[in-house]
Amino acid sequence: MWMGAGRLDTAGASWSVQLRTAPSSLHPVLLHSWVCSSLSCKSQGSLAEVAVDRAQPSTCCHPAGRGPRLPKVYCIISCIGCFGLFSKILDEVEKRHQISMAVIYPFMQGLREAAFPAPGKTVTLKSFIPDSGTEFISLTRPLDSHLEHVDFTSLLRCLNFEQILQIFASAVLERRIIFLAEGLSILSQCIHAAAALLYPFSWAHTYIPVVPESLLGTVCCPTPFIVGVQMRFRQEVMESPMEEVLLVNLCEGTFLMSVGDEKDILPPKLQDDILESLGQGIKGSQNSEQINEHVSGPFVQFFVKTVGHYASYIKREANGQGCFQERAFYKALTSKANRRFVKKFVKTQLFSLFIQEAEKSKNPPAGYFQQKILEYEEQKKQKKPKEKTVK
Repeated sequence: MWMGAGRLDTAGASWSVQLRTAPSSLHPVLLHSWVCSSLSCKSQGSLAEVAVDRAQPSTCCHPAGRGPRLPKVYCIISCIGCFGLFSKILDEVEKRHQISMAVIYPFMQGLREAAFPAPGKTVTLKSFIPDSGTEFISLTRPLDSHLEHVDFTSLLRCLNFEQILQIFASAVLERRIIFLAEGLSILSQCIHAAAALLYPFSWAHTYIPVVPESLLGTVCCPTPFIVGVQMRFRQEVMESPMEEVLLVNLCEGTFLMSVGDEKDILPPKLQDDILESLGQGIKGSQNSEQINEHVSGPFVQFFVKTVGHYASYIKREANGQGCFQERAFYKALTSKANRRFVKKFVKTQLFSLFIQEAEKSKNPPAGYFQQKILEYEEQKKQKKPKEKTVK
């Protein structure tokens, strides 16, 4: 059972669920290509993402039923990445699959008719199961899910901190990035991790963790993309007429192609801060959640320092609609290096989509990023009296 989802974090969207059955003669290795070619997500601003791991299924990958299994594919397609929530839905589908296919469809219909919950909210579905009666199923969307279904371990094994920083810098300016690796799991995990570093922003362009052979032409697109390609297609990719691109070899931990200015994109002082924080070491006893926090934290702090003051520069009209004061926003930065970076960053889709959502909301959205902004502002307040005392 495979699940595909994009990366927009839009509340109030509708569910989109398709049930397909793969050809029974299809070899498991080719199933990934079949899914990519058979399913599509037509929601604006989203692309279907298919993660396949035959050796160790992820939390969103469940065998369909017990005993001998046909290669059935239950696929949730959404422009919102809430993998834990989707996994619970697939659990419910699997439970009904063991009873009868006829029991699945009423549940799916109820799901499609329900509004997708906003962050931190719950939607309750009523579902009837023979011999069990009516069940009420509560589906809660996390208030903040920026590290959900993310594992930085593979990325740390394949690349050093400086390389990860350069990939982050390229993604921040919405460039074209290609990852090469042998295994599908490595590709999927590393690309998920790289995209997660952009939090609180969401990648809004082409995003395909594992590109099937039929879609290799994607690497020639002139628009931004983050894609993963299996190493067996390396030569074909290298010979493609690509524009400026960052080509990452995860097997050897090298960049096969680059624009050349990746080290100069971010402000030098903030680059040093990120590398210093990352370099403090990851203890062997740390679990996956602690490692994720250790790696993502410095990048969140980078955005806090560069754009964390955004809410103060959204002017509200009488009707409550906000209007972002772009020029005043970046001129408020005292560091020239930070200002130069932010002047470029505000022109990206990453920032534009974020600000559009902020303009609609009267209050900054609650979550991890807002929490870090408040902590940073408090630290600055405490620091000012100390500086006056020293003078």
